[in-house]
Amino acid sequence: MSKRVNALVLTGFGLNCDNETAYALNLAGADVQRVHINTLIKGEVHLKDFQLLVFGGGFSWGDDHGAGVIQAVRLKTNLGRRILKFIADGNLVLGICNGFQTLVNLGLLPGLDGDYQTRSVALTFNDCGNFRNDWVSLTVNQESPCVFTHNIQTLELPVRHGEGKLTADEQVIKRLINNRQVVMRYAGADGEPANGCFPSNPNGSLYDVAGICDPTGRIFGLMPHPEAFNHFTNHPNWTRLKEKHKRQGRQINTEETLGVRLLKNGVDYILKRSSKIIQNFKE
Repeated sequence: MSKRVNALVLTGFGLNCDNETAYALNLAGADVQRVHINTLIKGEVHLKDFQLLVFGGGFSWGDDHGAGVIQAVRLKTNLGRRILKFIADGNLVLGICNGFQTLVNLGLLPGLDGDYQTRSVALTFNDCGNFRNDWVSLTVNQESPCVFTHNIQTLELPVRHGEGKLTADEQVIKRLINNRQVVMRYAGADGEPANGCFPSNPNGSLYDVAGICDPTGRIFGLMPHPEAFNHFTNHPNWTRLKEKHKRQGRQINTEETLGVRLLKNGVDYILKRSSKIIQNFKE
């Protein structure tokens, strides 16, 4: 049994963050393959050979029928059962931006009552009426079961979307909150909730929700881009932060960004699971 973590990053048909995502996952310690959607559908590459499936950012099919809609229909029609088995086998699924939109359209999120096929949440047009390309502050729910956010309390990440407003029936939102499935929320620079205020909340998302997970914590979708914070110089204030640390006699952390750490949490989870399987096999 291998201790390698194999990650599959989907590409094709308007997805444009696959190289960046693969690069960040490599930094996080995964062995990554960028796989065209058609290649996966044709069975030339098999989901069973991977432990992490990533739906990356971009504009799949140009978002012509709504963000992530066509991608979700195509995948559900051709790979629906295989994806459900992939999840049932204990593997991880990550959806970033357009990938998050695809996950909610597939019904893989929020996965209430173990239902991974019914759509109950939507990601729709930003309240501001335009595309947002900015950095946001985020707070992480420490009680969430999400495996990707372990030991991360706050972070800053870029957003790049025109349809990022999470909306759902009030009953569904309350269930997500009560189930601790709301993983990330938009916040102000002071770390307090954005309370819907623009631009801290860039899209008007209800309850400032920026990311949710399924009840197991193994399926995670978020609008901000962790893969786009793969080096400390990605941050727009890196020169100011470097000088501030210098004047305080400290060095800025150049080893691992919080974006990479979020991905590494997923890799580490798989490694730990694999170690347990190997140990049980030996016993």
